[in-house]
Amino acid sequence: MSARGVLVLLTVLAAGAAPAAAQTEPPPGGALYQKLCSQCHGEKGDGNGIAAPRLMPRPRDFTTGKFKIRHTPSGALPTDDDLRKIIREGMPYTSMPPWPQLSDQQVDELVAAVKSFSPDFANPERKPVPITIPKAPAYSEESAKKGKEVYARIGCPACHGEIGRGDGPSAPGLKDDAGYFIRAADLTKRWTYRGGPTREDIYRTFTTGVNGTPMPSFAESLTDEERWQLVDYIVSLDGREDPGYAELVQVQWTTDDIALEAPDKARELFASAAAAYFPVVGQITEPGRAFHPSANGVTVKAIYNARDIAFLVTWHDMRADVSGHNAPDLPVPPEEDKGEVAADPADEGGGFFGEEEVTEEASADDFFGEEEGTADAGTESEFSDALALQFPATLPTGARKPYFLFGDAQNPVDLWFVDLAKKVATRYKGAGSDSLTLEEGEDVTAVASYDKGEWSVILKRSLRATGGVTFAESQYVPVAFSLWDGAQRERGNKRGLTRWMYLYTMPRETPSPLWPMLRAAFIVLVVEILLIVWVRRRQTPVSPVGQEG
Repeated sequence: MSARGVLVLLTVLAAGAAPAAAQTEPPPGGALYQKLCSQCHGEKGDGNGIAAPRLMPRPRDFTTGKFKIRHTPSGALPTDDDLRKIIREGMPYTSMPPWPQLSDQQVDELVAAVKSFSPDFANPERKPVPITIPKAPAYSEESAKKGKEVYARIGCPACHGEIGRGDGPSAPGLKDDAGYFIRAADLTKRWTYRGGPTREDIYRTFTTGVNGTPMPSFAESLTDEERWQLVDYIVSLDGREDPGYAELVQVQWTTDDIALEAPDKARELFASAAAAYFPVVGQITEPGRAFHPSANGVTVKAIYNARDIAFLVTWHDMRADVSGHNAPDLPVPPEEDKGEVAADPADEGGGFFGEEEVTEEASADDFFGEEEGTADAGTESEFSDALALQFPATLPTGARKPYFLFGDAQNPVDLWFVDLAKKVATRYKGAGSDSLTLEEGEDVTAVASYDKGEWSVILKRSLRATGGVTFAESQYVPVAFSLWDGAQRERGNKRGLTRWMYLYTMPRETPSPLWPMLRAAFIVLVVEILLIVWVRRRQTPVSPVGQEG
């Protein structure tokens, strides 16, 4: 073989060997990491996975060595147990799922993968040393009262609002340390806290801080007693550790006239009605998708009298967007639907308390971090906040309900829509997301108000109308809710929604249990007497025929 032939052969062999050699190199983080984690956290652990643009909060960038949920001091790395806990339990109300099905060996493999992306874990001087979290002292109203004073003194209301609903004046312009717009946490919903809902969990975060965010450690700036007082105040905002989601709205009977001319008086009519709290999720099925709506829950009360039915719907919102407009049939550009256009403030970010953290700079006098706000803080949205109630156009006779995204051609829906910039209710007939027809001259009326981070909307309609369901006593009716947040440019199909729930119109008068109880007791008594007579007759001896007694 000539020298040229040998050179060609060696080149071919080298080319064939190169891929084989490359294939023997283990993938970054390991095969299990690439299979389960890389789609979000990226193949290189930098938080830039293929799904990252659609996620809020953004996936953790492991290369920075900054981890939020830890049992180590501010600025320190997490322990292996901290990482195991997050892998096992996930991060509630984010895209980070729990992995309870993994073996201990697999979890340890993922812990090693996460640590491999940051050189800090190999530095012996950065070895994490956990701190001890004491058992929580007994809760007291006095402690919570003092915690409220601490909350105000260190500047928490600027971001988190006066009563913790995430509606502070700085909230619309907040960004994280990576430059993403974020939302101040809603402190009234402990079940969304990503570090856990218990008092010890909250105390730990005050003590350790949240690395990579402006949430500082208060281990030195607040005494141990003050931190527990702050914990107790936050717990006092809402005592629930879980949301207690409902499936049913009980429509309470009232003899009062349901008049909306005096909204405050109208709200008093709902005082005795049972509240139902429903989860709100993003619409991810059809174009115009909203993967991460700002609202994660809606509270509903309902009443009716001989003529009308009314609903009180409340939910938390960072701000009242009433400068723009909205409608359920507004189109969403394809590039925005694909996540290629970032929304206004509050569209991205992530943090401990279940909504998101706060700004990039914060002093020790700032509770969760605070800033004066950015240019975005005063930006008015092109779109307003809005609400819709959805019912089947005709009451279903079987189990099948209309398609939950504005109905379908065979099973249309009746949509009660309120643009909260106008505070006027309109009705639409829906036969699908691309088939909405405005109904003129219908009788749905509404009043709305916004106070301290909460929208409150009352909608009223007569029990019987020219279109839609007729409401009657002791009746079940499917109902669903849609919420639009103008700050996130939600409109049309880009919205938060619930699945189909049910409402039940309670009987006007609850029958007394006395008569049914007496009737049941009488029947039981009669049955017992008959049984005794029958048994005695069977046991009485019968004299033989012809034998005298």
